[in-house]
Amino acid sequence: MNPHPFTLRQLQYAVAVADALSFRRAAERCHVSQPSLSAQLAQLEGVLGVRLFERDRRRVLPTTAGRDLVDRARRLLVAADEVQAAASGFIDPLSGVLRLGVIPTVSPYLLPDVTPALHRTFKRLNLRWLEDKTHALVAALDEGRVDGALLALEADLGDVEHEVIAIDRFVLVSPPDHELGRGQGPVTAAELREQPVLLLDDGHCFRAQALDVCTKSRAHELEFRATSLTTLVQMVAGGAGLTLLPSLAVAAELKRSKLKVRPVNAPGAQRTIALVWRKKSPLAAPLKQVAAVIRDAWP
Repeated sequence: MNPHPFTLRQLQYAVAVADALSFRRAAERCHVSQPSLSAQLAQLEGVLGVRLFERDRRRVLPTTAGRDLVDRARRLLVAADEVQAAASGFIDPLSGVLRLGVIPTVSPYLLPDVTPALHRTFKRLNLRWLEDKTHALVAALDEGRVDGALLALEADLGDVEHEVIAIDRFVLVSPPDHELGRGQGPVTAAELREQPVLLLDDGHCFRAQALDVCTKSRAHELEFRATSLTTLVQMVAGGAGLTLLPSLAVAAELKRSKLKVRPVNAPGAQRTIALVWRKKSPLAAPLKQVAAVIRDAWP
């Protein structure tokens, strides 16, 4: 077998430049000097025989060949990380660093309960959480920047493995003097018809799920779109309309509020929270153990 004419470190430099679109910022991220990074990339381009980047004083852009080869480099680096993780797993799969993603409509309501439970159970585990929207976390998982992620299975997650944590049912939040706030029992799809409902902004998977409920119930989405569940609740408190919340968020968001809460009995009015990871990940077994602790700590 002939030795490869390039190193994994050179591939890391190429990926860093493609992400940062700047040699200076890429060098900072890689903790090397810019001349050293530039020299290594020039050597990489030399042995590959193609230019990876177009660069001048104003900007850096991947070439056509660069885009393709950087994508391949990402996959190689993920595989290299998995070799290292597999080796660590033979020693102690629940020690060292575990990188987990979590969506914003879960993290503030779940992590305060889950993090201490995980620390008590896995004393040698160093958890690093990344909060982001679903599409960004799916990309981070695919690129190996996180080992697993807490996501809703109803979203488009690609080809992943998972352990279900909990079914998180939706509730309707309304002002106390609203007709639906005065009702008893679960809210039906018929009651939601033509009601003004506030939803999250684009990019949140909870928005897509709540919008689906509203569409099927023929509720009316208002023009305003919030960036957080907290903003939705404040808008409802101000009389701007109604909103849907996941049950997980109710205790934290409504603890000082006089708003009314009713469960929703409508098609799709729930989400399935799961811990997901890449197929054939060497961390599958320890991630299942982590999922079990999270499931037990679900508030």
